Amino acid sequence: MTITGTIDRPLTHDPKDQAPMKPSNSEPAGSATPEFTTTGANDSRQNRTREMQLIQEALARAHMHERQRAAEAERRAIRLATARRMQRRAERASLRARRALAMAVMQ
Repeated sequence: MTITGTIDRPLTHDPKDQAPMKPSNSEPAGSATPEFTTTGANDSRQNRTREMQLIQEALARAHMHERQRAAEAERRAIRLATARRMQRRAERASLRARRALAMAVMQ
């Protein structure tokens, strides 16, 4: 059984060890037009490694990671601001209660 690599976990990073592109079984042999079977196209195909093909994926993953980190930092800042606001509100309520108690004791 031959195990093939996936996009996230390629079988090998060495382009020489990668499987060559095979023609599709759904198309008849020799159906390609000559301009698509030139040696220049084969040479450029050999120069593309899986790592180069995954650069866009890696950039997107890094971008999303950065956005998640920024969102989490923003959520923490909002929670901190809310906690401080609630603390000030509780301190004011405590002072009102102490004043009311003092007024009740004085009379």
